Amino acid sequence: MNGFAEIEIESAAGVRHIKADRLERTLAEILASSGYPLNTRCSQRGLCRGCHVVLKGDSPHDLLACQHHLDEGDSLKIAIPGRSLLSHPPSVVSDFQTGVPVGSDPIFTEPGTLGVAVDIGTTTVAMILAELASGKVLAKASALNAQVSRGDNVLTRIQLCQDDKAQIDLLKEDFWKKTFHPLLKELLKESGAATGDISGVVVAGNTTMLHLACGTDPTPLGTVPFTPAFLDQREFCGDAFGLPCDLRVIFLPGISAYVGADISAGAACCGVRYGDSPQLLVDVGTNGEILLCGPAGSLACATAAGPAFEGCGLLCGMRAARDVVGKISLRMEPFGVEFDTIGGPCDAPHGITGSAYVDFLAEGRRIGLLSENGRFDKELVASFPDHFRNEENGLSFLLSPHLPDLRIGEVDVALLLQAKAAIAAGIETLLELQNLPPSGIGRLFLAGGFGLHLSIPNAIACGLLPGFGEEQVSAVGNTSLGGAYLAMLDRSLAAEMGDLQVETVELNLDPGFEDRFLDHLSLPCPMAK
Repeated sequence: MNGFAEIEIESAAGVRHIKADRLERTLAEILASSGYPLNTRCSQRGLCRGCHVVLKGDSPHDLLACQHHLDEGDSLKIAIPGRSLLSHPPSVVSDFQTGVPVGSDPIFTEPGTLGVAVDIGTTTVAMILAELASGKVLAKASALNAQVSRGDNVLTRIQLCQDDKAQIDLLKEDFWKKTFHPLLKELLKESGAATGDISGVVVAGNTTMLHLACGTDPTPLGTVPFTPAFLDQREFCGDAFGLPCDLRVIFLPGISAYVGADISAGAACCGVRYGDSPQLLVDVGTNGEILLCGPAGSLACATAAGPAFEGCGLLCGMRAARDVVGKISLRMEPFGVEFDTIGGPCDAPHGITGSAYVDFLAEGRRIGLLSENGRFDKELVASFPDHFRNEENGLSFLLSPHLPDLRIGEVDVALLLQAKAAIAAGIETLLELQNLPPSGIGRLFLAGGFGLHLSIPNAIACGLLPGFGEEQVSAVGNTSLGGAYLAMLDRSLAAEMGDLQVETVELNLDPGFEDRFLDHLSLPCPMAK
């Protein structure tokens, strides 16, 4: 096609008109090239709602930009919701709590006096700049991992590399050029330091993320027997990643194909190996990773849970950011909803965070809005019709009758229950393998930014943390970043990460996992508030 199409774009930045050529591209690709990159989390396969835009006109309706093509002479008017823009600034927790003392034996000694610690998450990347001698943190920065534009989970990115080997270098570039270097500039600007002041970079992350950051083909991680190209600690010269050649880049050691350096670093950060009683580390990230350090040794597993808790596939799901709903509470008399948005009151919230969805599961079950199987109560639907809406995929619940687009659907609840069940069944599987009840765990460390925002009582009430008491659970933040930071200050801690002996449990091979998963697809009996 050699013709043009006219597009009027309405977004938070105002109204803009563009003339689009190369009409063989999708609308998402045209918008991205015009400065409106969308959340194409599923690599433009039409499997998520991340790139939905509103086609305006006599009959406004939603469409997936990644599936829509223009014809020559078309004239479109579209509105882009804030939650669909990839450039919407995320609010990522880069703080952490440490549970171990460290010595002053920096992993780098020259040429500079500073070091950078990095956590490469599947969804987000967090970094800190610190003095090596004192451990003083000079600056922090975090952002969306640019790789999400090609796929929101590790399996999607592995499949991309399997189908097209050129994707390996493109994903590597997405991290270093589009994510790491812009964040490094932020760190240097905030601290007033220069690149020459930095001795090196310590990197933690799951096994797939580290393979992609190295430019190593992750394809074997996606097929039996799930063999990583490396798990040991690796070191590179900086020029391999666009940094000065005398700057060292160290990748921390991992445990297995799906229990990576983010967990070995997290274990070191919170001291889960050193407790007087059995301890659990649960990272409810895009990949739900669980580590049990018990009387019979250490067990770990990974379970596919995270994308739903980060908003993938949900009607109004979003990662934590300003003007997004972060907390929800429900009441029966009078029937209604109260919610808080991140950053203060907001007349038109962009969406709903994972922690707020957990609130909704617990609160909805408590007041009788949600049944055991996650369906809306028919009597409440009939009694308060202004709070409900019939949609193509079933009923949805409006957080406010005045905000008809801010809603939670029954289809959302089903996806959340699957994610919740995966985590809960993974925890129970590890406990049963060592004959431990939840009460036998001295401390459950809940890692990640999601965990730090989470209401622990609601996480327990909805069954995400089955059988645990509030006093057992500690939200410890980004322990992957924390472990990278500590290893940077004390080289012996990095060595201990490599010495961690863990048996990895393949949940699909455990005879009881499927039954446990099915059991946890329901909501527990409501608890009084």
